[in-house]
Amino acid sequence: MASATNLLADITIFSLLDELERETLSRLLESEQYRKGDTIYAYGDPGEKIYIVRNGLAEVWIENDEGQKLTVSEPCAGDVFGEISFLDGGPRTATACALEDTDCLTLTREHLLEFIDEHAHAAIDLLTVMGQRWRRTDALLRKHVVPNVNKLEDERLTFGQRIADKVASFGGSWTFIITFGVVILGWIGTNVTLLRAKPFDPYPFILLNLVLSCLAALQAPVIMMSQNRQSSKDRLQADADYETNLKAELEIAHLHKKVDKMYEIIQSAIVRNDRRDRDWGRMA
Repeated sequence: MASATNLLADITIFSLLDELERETLSRLLESEQYRKGDTIYAYGDPGEKIYIVRNGLAEVWIENDEGQKLTVSEPCAGDVFGEISFLDGGPRTATACALEDTDCLTLTREHLLEFIDEHAHAAIDLLTVMGQRWRRTDALLRKHVVPNVNKLEDERLTFGQRIADKVASFGGSWTFIITFGVVILGWIGTNVTLLRAKPFDPYPFILLNLVLSCLAALQAPVIMMSQNRQSSKDRLQADADYETNLKAELEIAHLHKKVDKMYEIIQSAIVRNDRRDRDWGRMA
């Protein structure tokens, strides 16, 4: 099974094993074939196996709370899937199906324990790889993973909402205040001084009051439209923050479970090896 041995060398969780350990592990692998459209495993099934794709294409997907199908990955030749439930012993967190006729190599948890019994230090290699994954996940979570709310909001803007934003932005600026003040002073000054004999809007400037009333009546709802949009943007930001925090908590919880499970496997392997050594010592 030389091809399987070479395939294991390219898989992350087995990358630190030496050649002899990979050869031993390859003898524990079993071959399974799936036709296009076959379900490899379903959500909630026991996580008894890990799958290594030799040929073909599979799809791993989940269903969100709204019933929509979300593709997690599409493993092809040389890829591995199903390792989360395989390592922590929990139920499947997704569904996998074959997009093409697919040939997989599988490894059961029982065979993994058998392998660790013979190569106890290999569990340290597996734990090291999981630690590296933890570090990469932690580094990823430290980066900006929150969607750009401003960009999302801009993509949803209608023409009227863009106009409302521009009007509200201009109406709350010093440019508007200064310009409006100059216009009012010019209006009053023109009617009081330049056109004193025949003013077009004599004191008490009824026409000016009408213009100001119309301007305020139009400006107020436009500003309210813009403020309502800001509230919507705040809610969108809060939803994005919640989803990001929830994702971080789930990822960290999964990693903790994996590391704890690997630690249990290592400890059980050490205990079994100690017992076996004592038995051999008594027999000697």
